[in-house]
Amino acid sequence: MDSEWLFPSIQHPERHITEKQFYKIMSKVGDLLGINYLGTHTMRKTGAYRVYTQSNYNIGLVMHLLNHSSEAMTLAYLGLDQASTETMLDQIDFG
Repeated sequence: MDSEWLFPSIQHPERHITEKQFYKIMSKVGDLLGINYLGTHTMRKTGAYRVYTQSNYNIGLVMHLLNHSSEAMTLAYLGLDQASTETMLDQIDFG
């Protein structure tokens, strides 16, 4: 199917599926995989975390991509606190 959308409608490929349809699909996939909650923000949060770790923990970049107003908000969204941030920094070899 050729579409400009990541999740196009099967009946109307020129349109995207609705948030409700996406939620139902994700919920069904979660059930099949035995995952308790696989919701609409799961991909966003996972993507943000991957950008964070693959950009050498550039929280400013992730904050910008998520359109958050503060680094603290972004860290909380990612489920990170000061202790986990310090643990990550402790694992970096500064030479």
